[in-house]
Amino acid sequence: MKAHSVSAFLLPLVLVHCFINVIALSNRLSPSMSQGRVAVVTGASRGIGRGIAVQLGSEKFTVYALGRSSRKSSSPIPRQRPVAEGLDLTVESTAEEVTRQGGQGHAIACDLSKDNEIDRILAEIFAEEGRLDLVVCSAYSVPLGTSLRGNFWEQDMDMWDTVNGVGLRQVYAACRAAAPSMIETAKTTKETPLICLVSSFGGKSYTFNVAYGVGKCAIDRLATDMAYQLKKHGVASISLYPGLVKTEGNLQMLEDGSWDEASGGLDLSQGESPAFSGKAVVQLAKLKEEDIMERSGNVEVVAELANEFGFTDIDGSQPPSIRSLRYLLPNFVFPQIEKEAGKPIPQWIKSKVPDMLVPWSVFSSPPPS
Repeated sequence: MKAHSVSAFLLPLVLVHCFINVIALSNRLSPSMSQGRVAVVTGASRGIGRGIAVQLGSEKFTVYALGRSSRKSSSPIPRQRPVAEGLDLTVESTAEEVTRQGGQGHAIACDLSKDNEIDRILAEIFAEEGRLDLVVCSAYSVPLGTSLRGNFWEQDMDMWDTVNGVGLRQVYAACRAAAPSMIETAKTTKETPLICLVSSFGGKSYTFNVAYGVGKCAIDRLATDMAYQLKKHGVASISLYPGLVKTEGNLQMLEDGSWDEASGGLDLSQGESPAFSGKAVVQLAKLKEEDIMERSGNVEVVAELANEFGFTDIDGSQPPSIRSLRYLLPNFVFPQIEKEAGKPIPQWIKSKVPDMLVPWSVFSSPPPS
């Protein structure tokens, strides 16, 4: 058979295959519009939280941006990572960007480390809006002036208290406070509210230190156990894994020369934008009830959702999942081989690494000694 005949034969099959995939995807997405839906995002003044809030604005959500950084604050914010000068990383600027993107942004300056603060805020939001469709917990804090890496017996209790205070205890507090309003929303709107907990691959595999990993693993379990109790009420919960993210804090570490030591030499230029996580949350929020409830309690990886739903990062790239061979081999395996062999691996090998996911059981193995 001649080449043009083969092409003529295959083209209709390819088009049919693409059409079937589009139809299958559209059947999983809710026909309801995001306009009128209400979201609360913690840690929204910067980083992943900001990226998620702004992307929700592009889908016409009403977004309440919660965070410590505010234009109204007259004193420095404690335990805040350095960023480049001139950046307006406040809840007000996030809310303004949400509105520019087509949503309705509202800024709420707050300190979630204070007990009952989140209860009061969520009660006021529900009283004002009459619904609560999405809660994204992205607030996190790390000790400043000390390395995240180290033996747990050589780190003081400030490490545990800092990463698992806002990063775990207050996540639980936010979920506890939000659940009654979300249950009521499910009853009155017949839609499926979603709790999204921003976690990390540290929940599956050793990363940084013991306190960090325990906290992230607990976040994943929180999403799973909440899903069990919330299922009969029509509310979903998931744990979200971004990859290596080009947050303002990480970019500043790269600028001041501290990134390599802190990250173990990872290539931040290949990282994801905060907006990439936002696009993932948007896709999850669009799913029909049966599809989001089927995922409820699961870990969802941002890069893997991008492959599934066909969206890209803001620069058009599609970063691989951290558990993909396309990420693991260049970042961990190839450098070690080159070091031991004393010569570089041929580029043709590097360029042919497949985007194949390592099973969680393998990925969760202990780090090499």
